[in-house]
Amino acid sequence: MYHQLWADWYLPAAMPALERLFFSQVKPGARVLDLCCGSGHVTKELVRRGYRVTGVDNSAALIELAARELPDADLRVSDARELPFDGEFEAALSTFDSLNHILELDGLRRAIAGAFRALRCGGLFVFDMNLEEAYTADLHQWSVDLRENSAGLVRGHFDMVTKRASTELVWFVRESGTDCWRRKRSTVEQQCYPLGAILSALEDAGFRQIESIPAYEAGVKSELGFGRMYFRARRLC
Repeated sequence: MYHQLWADWYLPAAMPALERLFFSQVKPGARVLDLCCGSGHVTKELVRRGYRVTGVDNSAALIELAARELPDADLRVSDARELPFDGEFEAALSTFDSLNHILELDGLRRAIAGAFRALRCGGLFVFDMNLEEAYTADLHQWSVDLRENSAGLVRGHFDMVTKRASTELVWFVRESGTDCWRRKRSTVEQQCYPLGAILSALEDAGFRQIESIPAYEAGVKSELGFGRMYFRARRLC
């Protein structure tokens, strides 16, 4: 359901920001770490642009989906908090508020420190995260996606006390060659972090030239930009 619903949503909306903050700064042929690559929505664009990409994600199922469309790509199952790389990449990119899925501040700090270690001298790290504004929108109503052989429902909830967001997904898939439908259900959680905590994690990891750019200022004009912040930082020599 994730692969279907968001395949053509995030990247087109985010492209102005990615062009300004990442693609214009990283030359084709560079080694790029796609951190939390999911099912490969952005990974495909990185490959298309000529980058030598390594994609990592904690979900083996999403990596399997990505590998179907990118059979020659370097795709690995790896926890963002335990990255195994040391000075291998000219740039790292993490998109679609992926780092919000890390639910504790210590884990977020470890992921950012791992991205720092993975970069070569002068390496660029670009990522986006949702801040509280993104979660306080009215998300309690179900949104529905209807297709010939599937039906999906999504709604969100945000706890103002714990700053924990949850997205509830329910979907039905028609069994091949039958009129029977199988129901599946999942809840995906995210943690909302204060801007200061994210900036401190970047500085403590060793990053410099740290920038935080609201998505609208970076060029994201759709609803995707509401409450979203892009971050850009470098590992200097």
